[in-house]
Amino acid sequence: MQWIVLLVSLPAAAFASEPQAGLWADCGSPATLRAAIRDLISDFGPRYPLGEQFLRRLDAIDQQMASDADAASAAFEQLQRAALIANPLVQAQPILFVVRDQYLPDHHNTETIFHTGEPNNRSYRPGGPLKILDPVSGQTSVLLDPGPEGLVRDPEVHFDGRKIVFSMRKARDENYSIYELQVDPQQGWAAVPGSLRRLTAEPDATDIDPVYLPDGKIVFSSTREPKYCHCNMHIMANLYRMDGDGANIHQIGKSTLFEGHASLMPDGRVLYYRWEYVDRNFGDAQGLWTVNPDGTAHTLYWGNNMASPPAVFDGRAIPGTDRVVCIFGSCHDRPWGAMAIVDRSRGLDSEDAVVRIWPASARSLVKNVEAFICDHLVPMRSRYEDPFPLVDPRTGTGGKYFLVSRNVNTLPADKPIRHSPDLNELVMGLYLVDVFGNEILLHAESPGCFDPMPLAAHPRPPVVPERRDYHSDTGTVYVSDLYQGTHMQGVQRGEVAALRVVESVEKRVWTGPLWRCAQFAQGAHIGDTLNRPAISWAGFEVKRILGTVPVEADGSASFELPAERFVYFQLLDRDGMMISTMRSGTQVQPGETQACIGCHDHRLTMQSPPGSSLALRRPPSKLTGWHGPVRSFGYLQEIQPIWDQHCVRCHDFGQEAEAKLVLAGDKELVFNASYVELFQNWGRESAWLNTVGLGLAPIKPAYATGAHRSRLVELLRRGHYEVRLSADEMDRIVTWIDLGGPYYPDYASAHPTNVAGRAPISIAQLNRLTELTGVSIADGQGNPGFASHRLWISFDRPEVSPCLRKLDKAGDAYREALAIIRAGQDELRKNPEADQPGFRPCEEHQVRETKYQALRDREQDRRQALSEGRKAYDIGMQSSK
Repeated sequence: MQWIVLLVSLPAAAFASEPQAGLWADCGSPATLRAAIRDLISDFGPRYPLGEQFLRRLDAIDQQMASDADAASAAFEQLQRAALIANPLVQAQPILFVVRDQYLPDHHNTETIFHTGEPNNRSYRPGGPLKILDPVSGQTSVLLDPGPEGLVRDPEVHFDGRKIVFSMRKARDENYSIYELQVDPQQGWAAVPGSLRRLTAEPDATDIDPVYLPDGKIVFSSTREPKYCHCNMHIMANLYRMDGDGANIHQIGKSTLFEGHASLMPDGRVLYYRWEYVDRNFGDAQGLWTVNPDGTAHTLYWGNNMASPPAVFDGRAIPGTDRVVCIFGSCHDRPWGAMAIVDRSRGLDSEDAVVRIWPASARSLVKNVEAFICDHLVPMRSRYEDPFPLVDPRTGTGGKYFLVSRNVNTLPADKPIRHSPDLNELVMGLYLVDVFGNEILLHAESPGCFDPMPLAAHPRPPVVPERRDYHSDTGTVYVSDLYQGTHMQGVQRGEVAALRVVESVEKRVWTGPLWRCAQFAQGAHIGDTLNRPAISWAGFEVKRILGTVPVEADGSASFELPAERFVYFQLLDRDGMMISTMRSGTQVQPGETQACIGCHDHRLTMQSPPGSSLALRRPPSKLTGWHGPVRSFGYLQEIQPIWDQHCVRCHDFGQEAEAKLVLAGDKELVFNASYVELFQNWGRESAWLNTVGLGLAPIKPAYATGAHRSRLVELLRRGHYEVRLSADEMDRIVTWIDLGGPYYPDYASAHPTNVAGRAPISIAQLNRLTELTGVSIADGQGNPGFASHRLWISFDRPEVSPCLRKLDKAGDAYREALAIIRAGQDELRKNPEADQPGFRPCEEHQVRETKYQALRDREQDRRQALSEGRKAYDIGMQSSK
């Protein structure tokens, strides 16, 4: 142990891990060490010359146990370190790593970039050099110091072992950009003087997570299409690609949230982590995906429909196997958690696919259940991050030995684990971990060590052929037989008549106050709607119907799709009602043809039917919108006119049917009267609507939600007094329910600092209204009722507002309360909200939209350069090439 350079000052007891029964801690035992030594002898023979000697020493320690357990324990620790570091995969080259603080907690595991001009920029903690460790001597040296206000992150070693690409910023007021540095193995792996070069320089974007591609290009994640997580106000990133010199940066991923932690697979594809919302809870749709380097064939790899782990990231393929090593994390935590090996051949959402996990106690936290447990892994006391599989360059195989960052200390056993700030006390060090049960600390220094990997040459995967056409603006989707699928049981052939294509629109703005409403089903809490600003009652996204295409008798479909749109599909019966919905997103690149076997297909076992599908015997169908041109779905525009025409004469304030249901269009605090009334019992047996809403992680069976399960549709189809809806009107209602009941057609807002980012009265006015009326309209911070939201206000007709009914109309309280509501009425006349005609976004949202469009224009210029075969660089970079 004398050779370990340990710069962090911690008592010896602080290095304990989760204790296990018996003498040996979870760092290993004589049995685990013996297994590792025998494996190393078998794999490396003469390259591991002291193997037999290590076994003899281990036998002696076993004998010593009976007479002097303390001495035997000390001897074992010394032997374990010597035997495992003698592994040729460890001692043959230096280990690259980054020294930095753990990222401060900020809502979610993706919020680590602390973008300038965004709320969490204040959480940026500088001081992070790029270093190397000699694992034999324990000596470290600095490759690159970004300065006292800078930080290096996300290094990746080139195939030749002589270059490193990474992300770096030099101050709080600048964003991360991609850089490259050369090293010289002949000079002790020192940085080559003058070799540091900057590859990206977009001042309004953050560039992180770079990865070398086999053809010399680089994939990375960037905020160059600025969008925000739907439940909060944090900027997200998508996958981009550029030439090795920084030219021709272009987007290859279009999901509406986060794409990152990319790595390269042995077949040349990119493995990455995606967080997405499509009719899902905010916390458990975070799995591993793959994509070709040109952006084609975005495909689920593993873990998109597991309740726990809710987040799967830092994935790296283990060469020579069909497995990946990754981190199982929580939604509201830092990017750390349990370390696991996944074998997807055992199931894409299966507990059985987890073939090994560290710590072993975390296995009980892996659950494929109907529950919302997005922070299930937070209580763990051992935290892992940045795993890297060690591979034999001669054989290209590995998967038994790993470098990883892990906490070297733990919190006291009697101290509960919380999200923050307790976890700030954990210090991360570099560990060598193996599948036999050994874990040894290689190096630790303050404030923490991350991103360990060998600084060595490694095999270059094959180049995946380009499938993208930069002159096109469409792609093609083909489904061979949509009846084949894991959740299509009970659907008979002939029931599916059409396939609807819906775009899930990205969010480009955010507001302060949020819309929050707890959601229940059969009495169980299944999640919360969290919108900044409010979008809908039980969902997160603005929806846009691109069109509907026919499904052939054999279950096949083929259609054109606008390129680079994040879309999902719904299966419809002959009445236009939803049978099944996708609850995930897909996209096509220009000129790409994307094919699948069926809906929720087995992916690993299903075979395409023989012969030519009927859909292939004709040109692909074209999308033509829905009841007119393509537009974002707005409840006030599409649904409210139906209630006005047929229902309001009875279902209005003061009318006979008011007690049952108000279907008037009056604007209320967040939405409108009819919308609130239809949704207020959502998730309960008495509910009018059954929408997919905040769906739990597991895939839903056909006919599980939507219009087929909604009491409102049942009533309207059966007939309700004299009400007779046209086919057009019925289709609009059914479609609205099957889309999840969206309300607002735009994320932008006119009132970003008011209630839910939508209300025409301030939080202070709302709280005063609550005091005056004695009605629980808000919680004191201006949030509408957490568990339920009720119809209390009419800004169209202030006098009929239900919150005023118990007040004496001659009293001061009534007059003041009515004045507040009337002030809101006046405000809406001057500044309509996004659901109303005349809407104009607030100034802040206009500024953000201008920035968005400017970045998209620069992207378009680079696309033009690609199509013309020339090079285009970030502003100010061309002269340096």
